[in-house]
Amino acid sequence: MPRAVSYTKGSIIYFAEDKDERIFILQKGMVILTSTDIETGSPVTEYIREGEFFGVKSAFGHFPREESATVAADCVTIVMTVAEFEALFSNNKQIIMKMLRVFSNQLRAIHKKTESILNSHEDVNQYTGMQSVAQSFFDDDQYSSCCDICKKFMTRFPTAPNIREIAKLYTDAKHRADVQSARGTHQETLAVLPSTSSAIKQFSLPAFSRFAKTFEPGSVIISEFEPGDCFYLIQSGQVQLVKTVKGSKKNLDILMPGEFFGEMAILENTPRSATCVAIDRVEVLEFNKENFEVLITGNPQIALILLKLFCKRIYDQKRRFKILCIQDKTARIADVFLMFDEMSNLGNVSDRSRRFNLTVQDLSHWAGLPIEVVRDEVNKLVEKRKLEVFDNYMVVSNIVEMRRLVDQKSMQRRVSG
Repeated sequence: MPRAVSYTKGSIIYFAEDKDERIFILQKGMVILTSTDIETGSPVTEYIREGEFFGVKSAFGHFPREESATVAADCVTIVMTVAEFEALFSNNKQIIMKMLRVFSNQLRAIHKKTESILNSHEDVNQYTGMQSVAQSFFDDDQYSSCCDICKKFMTRFPTAPNIREIAKLYTDAKHRADVQSARGTHQETLAVLPSTSSAIKQFSLPAFSRFAKTFEPGSVIISEFEPGDCFYLIQSGQVQLVKTVKGSKKNLDILMPGEFFGEMAILENTPRSATCVAIDRVEVLEFNKENFEVLITGNPQIALILLKLFCKRIYDQKRRFKILCIQDKTARIADVFLMFDEMSNLGNVSDRSRRFNLTVQDLSHWAGLPIEVVRDEVNKLVEKRKLEVFDNYMVVSNIVEMRRLVDQKSMQRRVSG
């Protein structure tokens, strides 16, 4: 059962990097959360008010603590396990929705920082923005995807001032897509991080079959800048999230079965912040704004799954953002290997050699670097015998050296900053 625990001023409830799956509610007193800004290395302070939860994300996501919790004034907290939280609050729609919105705002903030570091500040509206997205797919010879975006645009904005340009782009893309289809061109898949979600089991009931939809490889499920009026749960297949930056596409994430996407627009009533493309044949469940709150009210477990998925998504996006914040190109690529190593859950193994199912194209996407730059950096690592490259995988000779390189460059950056 949840219990009340008293702490004296100056006590540390938990430290950053602790693996601690307790959830806290501040009942009386004051607690300060301190963390380090990923981008600047500066300290970040957050004050917890009485009645507020803390420690939720790391507990739900089973991740190390991102912050330290220090007692600023004698306090009393209610301490509980994840199971106890679920038993007490799974039917409390108000608290669950509040948490969903808080986590949604945190995830959007990470997306905005990612956009900033990728230099995507552009003064565009929904019309010009969506046109730029469609054009970026056209320029990358993904004509079928371009057609999907154009059709969405013409349906959403039939009186837009640039509707003629979109119609022409659609015609050109449709012609090339037909030619491409006749030649049997297929889309290359990217390496993905392993998924640990169990959400699919919760949605396998026949009652959910009416929400089912299927998308073929290359289909655009959601286009950046279009209005958000539904969200999706992946039942099978992989979905790539991309951001259009100054006319070119940047990979944000790749989602696996059991994961949601598009839920931020539902919670915040904002335009889509990324384009979601089916990498292979994708089966999803589609939920709209009208049935969203009814859905989670009638199915408390769904709300809890969403909370846990938000925690995972926030953690993954912060990890991805950490890579992009590294200025040194070699260290940035090394950190991609470290990210995949962390997600493999190998634990402490004596063999420092690691095999990763990654290609130069994968490294380019995850590191946010042009493929030519990545190819040059990979060749340097090969010459130094730190890396072996094969057709569909790479072997890092010493993962500890990669960690040392990343830590060294990160330390240099903090000192120079």
